[in-house]
Amino acid sequence: MASSLRADFARLGPIRAVDLVFSGSPGVFVLRRLDDRRPGTVDGALALARRGMTLPRAKRAMEELVETGRSFVELPTVEDAATLTDDLAQAGIAAAPADPPRTVDVRALRERLKLSREQFATRFGLEIETVRNWAMGRREPDTTARSYLHAIANDPELVERAFAPTPGE
Repeated sequence: MASSLRADFARLGPIRAVDLVFSGSPGVFVLRRLDDRRPGTVDGALALARRGMTLPRAKRAMEELVETGRSFVELPTVEDAATLTDDLAQAGIAAAPADPPRTVDVRALRERLKLSREQFATRFGLEIETVRNWAMGRREPDTTARSYLHAIANDPELVERAFAPTPGE
């Protein structure tokens, strides 16, 4: 029995070891194709696995990239974004950090949009007192709020339409 198992493993071929990155910080990245060619999914999956992602998850991330053109991944250990970006670029994959901004200047955003606190809060479904506290520096937006504010900063009209569709729609 043991010999047949050994023969089965021998047919699989040599096992490729994954050299792990041992120091770094966790990070969330969006992956996209660098060009119209099919990305090197095996090399891409191995680059993700080196940073602590399990091989099955890395495989699913590569499948999503091939199917949709992008994939979001959370990596436990990234030595630095530039090294990860270089490793994935060799496989035809572009990587960019997808972390929400650390801070958002709510007052500057509101003023750029030429909205009063009340208009800003109402238009985007926020509480006026919360907007006031953010703008005056008494409170910091949490991660979810920073992500939402970042979306507002990037495309306020789209966020407004998504939040409050026009009457009659």
